[in-house]
Amino acid sequence: MQAITDFWAAYRSTLTFAMVNAFFALSTYAVLSVGILSFATVTFAAFGGFFGARLVLQTGIDPLLALPAATAAGTLLSYVVALIFLRLESHWMALASLALVLITRVVVINVPGVTGGVNGLSVPVTLPFTQFALVLLVAIVVFWRLSASWYGIAARAVREDPSVASTLGIEPRRIQTVAFVISGAVGGLGGMLLALALQYLSPDTYFVNIAFTMIAAVVLGGSYHWAGAIVGAVVFTALPTIAQAIVPEYQDVAKGIVLLLIMIFLPRGLIDPRAIRLRRAARNALADVHRGPAQRATEGAP
Repeated sequence: MQAITDFWAAYRSTLTFAMVNAFFALSTYAVLSVGILSFATVTFAAFGGFFGARLVLQTGIDPLLALPAATAAGTLLSYVVALIFLRLESHWMALASLALVLITRVVVINVPGVTGGVNGLSVPVTLPFTQFALVLLVAIVVFWRLSASWYGIAARAVREDPSVASTLGIEPRRIQTVAFVISGAVGGLGGMLLALALQYLSPDTYFVNIAFTMIAAVVLGGSYHWAGAIVGAVVFTALPTIAQAIVPEYQDVAKGIVLLLIMIFLPRGLIDPRAIRLRRAARNALADVHRGPAQRATEGAP
């Protein structure tokens, strides 16, 4: 029992940040699922985080009630960004979203009345661990339902080939706009959760390090399934802590080796729906061979 208590005390904050990072990874996955590489998640998170934090500080409302406001703020901003960015080609869009992250930092520094400027903003409230977990559970249910919905099917078609999707009656621009809105909603929510986890925001809280880390997490976990984003975020968050506990002198080397092994032997990520389908088909084929022709004929008889 004492071992469990010690483990919880040592890794509780790591688990909390892993859940927060999962929102950033899901936000990144939302646009990547329709074939768009975008770093705008950082901007959505900053907008939702500072808006929600300022709302809590100004009104004194329960931070849990500020989460929908942060989500709405990220949604609104993402819709505006989608209207502008979807006019660009894929590589120009990636560069534009990276420029947007840099602009975001400049804005944060130059509006001290809202963000605290270079001094940052103290957020002296937080949420219990169980509420962080509950919010993530809701997000998981939403993405699970979306993946099996008409939108999920359309998003996969647009990702594979927008021109073919158009011939099937799917409007790629519309699907991509919805993807941006989902990304903004989840990013804004994640930004507010990060503010509550850190209890402090600065111009460097929402910066390019989040963007690159979360894109790497999505690719590592598996960019072809929403669960890959969560798994990748957990691995990226927990791996440095675990490496420091096991091999503190070589933690960076150990982390690099683990990531290289995953990328070499699992190039499509830790969660790969295609590999799962292929393994299932292989097992079914093998079982079909072992049953023999007589048994197959018996099963097929009326």
